[in-house]
Amino acid sequence: MTDAPSFMADYGERLVDNGYSVIPIMPGTKVPGRFTGGEWSPYPDWTRHCDRPTKPFEVDIWRRWPGCGVGIATGAVVGIDIDILDGALAIQIAELATSMLGDTPCLRIGRAPKRLLVYRAATPFAGRKRLPLEVLARGQQFVAHAVHPDTGQPYVWPEDTLLDTPLAQLPVLDEAAAMAWLDRAHALIPPELRPRSLHLPSDSGAWRGPSDPRGTLDAVKAALAYLPNEDLDGASWITMGNAIKAALGEQGREVWLDWSKSSGKSGNSGKSDTAERRWAKLRPHSIGAGSIYGWAIDRGWVPSPEITLNAAAAERAVQPHPAAAMLARTDATPPAAVVDIHPAAALLAKLDASRAKQQAAPLPVPPGILQPGGVLQMLVDECVGSALRPQPFLALGAAICAVGALAGRQYRTRTDLRTNIYIAAVAESGGGKDHAPEVIRRCFDLAKLDRYLGGENLASGRGMLSALEQHPARLFQIDEFGLFLATVTGGRAPAHKAEIWSELMKLYSRAKGIYRGTEYANKKDAPRVDIHQPCVCFFGTTTPSTFWKALEGGAMMDGSLARFLVFVTDTDRPDRNANAGIIAPQPALLEALKAIARGAGDPPPPGNLPDVHVVPMSATEEATPHTVPMTAPAEALHDRKLAEEDAWAKKVAGTPQAAIVNRLGENASKLALICAISRDPAHPQIAEADVAWGWALAEHCTRTVLRDAQRFLADSEFEKRLNKAINIIGKHGPCSRRDMFHKGLKLTAREFGEVIEALVTNGAVIETAAPASGGPGRPAGSRYALVPPPGDTPAEEVAGDE
Repeated sequence: MTDAPSFMADYGERLVDNGYSVIPIMPGTKVPGRFTGGEWSPYPDWTRHCDRPTKPFEVDIWRRWPGCGVGIATGAVVGIDIDILDGALAIQIAELATSMLGDTPCLRIGRAPKRLLVYRAATPFAGRKRLPLEVLARGQQFVAHAVHPDTGQPYVWPEDTLLDTPLAQLPVLDEAAAMAWLDRAHALIPPELRPRSLHLPSDSGAWRGPSDPRGTLDAVKAALAYLPNEDLDGASWITMGNAIKAALGEQGREVWLDWSKSSGKSGNSGKSDTAERRWAKLRPHSIGAGSIYGWAIDRGWVPSPEITLNAAAAERAVQPHPAAAMLARTDATPPAAVVDIHPAAALLAKLDASRAKQQAAPLPVPPGILQPGGVLQMLVDECVGSALRPQPFLALGAAICAVGALAGRQYRTRTDLRTNIYIAAVAESGGGKDHAPEVIRRCFDLAKLDRYLGGENLASGRGMLSALEQHPARLFQIDEFGLFLATVTGGRAPAHKAEIWSELMKLYSRAKGIYRGTEYANKKDAPRVDIHQPCVCFFGTTTPSTFWKALEGGAMMDGSLARFLVFVTDTDRPDRNANAGIIAPQPALLEALKAIARGAGDPPPPGNLPDVHVVPMSATEEATPHTVPMTAPAEALHDRKLAEEDAWAKKVAGTPQAAIVNRLGENASKLALICAISRDPAHPQIAEADVAWGWALAEHCTRTVLRDAQRFLADSEFEKRLNKAINIIGKHGPCSRRDMFHKGLKLTAREFGEVIEALVTNGAVIETAAPASGGPGRPAGSRYALVPPPGDTPAEEVAGDE
């Protein structure tokens, strides 16, 4: 398997650049997968990629997986899947699609003459299946590049591929047009090519609706609309009859008769086993509404929120809630007397306290890191000296970004690394984290270097690029970075906001090349602008709560935040500085900043107001940076540290930590370069001390973010499970594990046991034995009910209510 070609390595990045959401495909299959512990396994959460762009670092991880194929998560993309082996008919139906939906340049063939046509959704919609045809839409996927499991050959694109066609250039398709094509195309399929059974899913672990076999009339009718009786075989006909009878009882007779009569052979079979006679003989077993719902969902049905699926839930909805009396008494209690806290709330409060305790003990910053020397030291000293609550470590992060921006396009390492760097500074509110950015702004203004300052807020990706077109080296200092992160990376982020994060990731990788701008149809008024060697430095300040909350959405775990160095202060509340005052940097500091902006070599002769009227290099001009040499001892130390990084990376290969560890050497090299420039802008040389400092700082930031992420995000995930369990039990009354699974708490036995143990141990939930109702030999199992606040209904009464 290790010798298998990686289609992801060859094509993944180009597809992402073209706007497609890609997913990894297990070798030799059509199934999304992941490679962990040296083995491939199915990827259970791949559908999340249908609702957001693929992050560049996801591809960085997946491209290393042996034999990884490339799938396209549908949603913004729609696939018209024609699964027909009759060549003439397959071509006829494909031509019908192009005539009704538009001529798409992208046609994919796996096992000819079967084919798939690719379109762009006007707005995402649910797909639908009418075998052997299918509209693959939101929540589904198709394979773009891999080896076909049947033919043993790669999928082919006879005309244009998605590599050549950006998403925005695909023809637009709406739901109504897609379903109209599906109806007309399916009518062209002769009876012998239509499926003769319901193709019941074989995965017993898949969702099949509520454990109670009874459904509601509205829900069953809505599901059956997706399950037309297209002359199915007798076994499928009887199976559906049993499911309808179990779901609706005698109320389902007319539904069954109507569904049976929709078949073209109804009444023409010559057999005496009519639908009316069969109904009386049906004896449902191990089937019901859940089966109907599951088959319909497989064919594209999305249950409306207004429809109640479960009959028991519908019955409860019209009855007084078991807790109504308790709530009435609570409402009658004067507010001053309500002092009891629900045990569930107490448990969650304990988790919050535990999390806060963990966050209050960051890794201590090694003293040597705070003594970099040069301009970095001068900036840190200025920030510390004028701050009311000094934060030297966060000030160092701001100083690094400032020097990196001024050095942009002027310096590089021998491996062509540049000084662009992204840093997130984390401290509690009121801890002094916002002072350093203000000092940097003041210094740049006084030194007449304000052209290097980007805006303090980013409205869109296009706005950020426009700033770089004016000056290609920029420092962006963003307050409330956690909120910013949640805004631009969330699944519901507006397109113009999500574009900011996407462009930041691209710009990071284009620092030594050319960022090629967007092509517009009106080239006269909106010509494409290319930016040569853009240098973006990004410094964001944030509180721990907003930062880690934003990361729950996956910004770090999917790898995109691996490009950030995370500076976590080792004291959230520093002592007051009695000498704090007005920001007034010394002339020596301002001259040192100007020297970095001038670049390496002897400075130009002084003239009238030097550096004030310097015209910045255009974004379209090719820069020729000075290559900063490295001393022999520095080279030796750097090589040893790279070997350590390789060993660490092997240990975490295939995990979310890998993307962060794999950036360690790159970040250390950039820091060493910035440190050397800071000491001697005119004749920089990376010494052994610079390398040691860069690696120490990069390792500290890496270990901090990995440790805190493991603790905080694990707690967040566990807390979400607790919340979900509490909400389900509170909404539906006493529940068994099976009930809670079908209502959304989909956990393994071990995970469920951990959740229940925490809830029971902390007095939030009680465990009771359910009445035996499954017949002889079937265990009753346990049920779980919320414990009412002290002084309310006894637990026994709550547990017995139904």
